[in-house]
Amino acid sequence: MGWTKRDFVLQGFREAGLASYVFRLTADQLQNALIQLDTMMATWNAVGVRCGYPLPSSPGNSNLDEETNVQDAAYETIYQNLAIRIAPGFGKTVSPDTKISAFNGYNALLTNCLTNNMPVMQLPSTMPAGAGNKPWRNYNGPFIRPPVDPIDAGADGPIEFD
Repeated sequence: MGWTKRDFVLQGFREAGLASYVFRLTADQLQNALIQLDTMMATWNAVGVRCGYPLPSSPGNSNLDEETNVQDAAYETIYQNLAIRIAPGFGKTVSPDTKISAFNGYNALLTNCLTNNMPVMQLPSTMPAGAGNKPWRNYNGPFIRPPVDPIDAGADGPIEFD
């Protein structure tokens, strides 16, 4: 079972120094933090950082107890960035270590998402195979094999048929 939106919100408050065992969090504060979480993830989604977070159609449709299906590598980055967003509303600042870790984690997620979604360049079928392509290796044609257009299956990659 993955993290729920409530788990991210509560961990974000803890990271901001507003732990629920010290500060009594009201339902409005939790709902406002949820809206900030949803908008942050929508912004990330717009730039290509898609980690499985379910975006609501409107702020009123979001549920704190909804499971997120976020990949494990993104947990820490999400709640640290959320802490940076919610802390000023309570007159708090997060530690420099949290800011650095959140920045590095976001850059790692962004790099991972961009490199996984980069199109693979294929050589045209009119390009000569050249002297390095010997007939006994795999292919006995004078030209490079025709390009193959993969069928994408989402974040998992292309579908391969046997």
